[in-house]
Amino acid sequence: MSKLEQIIKDEIIEHGPMNVGRFMDLCLGHPKYGYYITRDPFGVDGDFTTAPEISQMFGEMVGAWVIDTWQKLGAPKKITLMECGAGRGTLMADIIRMAKNVPDFLNALEVVLLETSPVLIEKQKDLLSDLSVSWLSSLDDHKSNAPIIVIANEFLDALPIRQFQKVDGKLKEQLIGVSKSDELHFGLSEMNASIDAPLSVKDGEYIELAPVRDAFMTRLCQMLKTNGGAGLFIDYGYDQGHGDTLQAVEKHKFVSPFKNAGNVDITAHVDFSSIKKVCANEGMHSAGIIKQADFLRALGIVMRAEALKQKATLEQTQKISQDLDRLINLDQMGKLFKVFAFSSVPLQLAGFNV
Repeated sequence: MSKLEQIIKDEIIEHGPMNVGRFMDLCLGHPKYGYYITRDPFGVDGDFTTAPEISQMFGEMVGAWVIDTWQKLGAPKKITLMECGAGRGTLMADIIRMAKNVPDFLNALEVVLLETSPVLIEKQKDLLSDLSVSWLSSLDDHKSNAPIIVIANEFLDALPIRQFQKVDGKLKEQLIGVSKSDELHFGLSEMNASIDAPLSVKDGEYIELAPVRDAFMTRLCQMLKTNGGAGLFIDYGYDQGHGDTLQAVEKHKFVSPFKNAGNVDITAHVDFSSIKKVCANEGMHSAGIIKQADFLRALGIVMRAEALKQKATLEQTQKISQDLDRLINLDQMGKLFKVFAFSSVPLQLAGFNV
């Protein structure tokens, strides 16, 4: 049993069954034993691989989007580029490499990383050592009044959710308890939840709500209303629908979320329709929700792959093709991953006229 699992069990025994959001928060962000606090989870030797780690082409496309958005914002003399959950810093490094071709943008740039993992902050410092970077642990720590372009890849999926199941026409919250054999297990609350089930939800089906995610997006939109700017969020998820999407991953394989608490990644698919609604309520202008494949193709990733192949060895050419396929094939990341963009003023954001 991990030390964090014992902490979780002790809290449940003292205070009663725990909702899924609290469980995720402890597993991922406990200040001493949380998953993201204690490790670098990326790559072949880690638990999962994100798009920036697959190929430089992904970061180059995002970089092209960022520079184009800066130009459409009027090419301000100062611009904050904020990345939420920057991993090892790979995506930002690829963007900055792109930016060297646009010196006016590079000169205007202030890079800010929203990050809570001490391990990953050190990785980011190493990779971005030639760059002036500020780190934030909360959006409220950001003080600049410059326009903001915010980007995030596989960030929203790690924000806590709560789950509810429809039983006899009523919603009951899914909770986590401790069995007589001292095992963590799921169960349903005895009380009906004080929220309404969408009409489309049938008995036995689940819905997920993400109050932490919604609050984060609300605060971000408020910042953009004040400073001006735009946002780009890429993650696996859906633009409408419902269901149980909670998942845990260890060494690139799905496992029980109760296995070795604090040592496996726990996420949930992002409800992009909810994100879009939050942004609309805060006066943002949505560019839409599209598949990652459509976004990357529109920005020219296929042409970029062909250009890279011109100077590549046979082995490198094969890898470029494999990486491209992984990013845009509809049976891989191309369809499951969605891209959502929004801005403080109406803009025709690149990649969304598809």
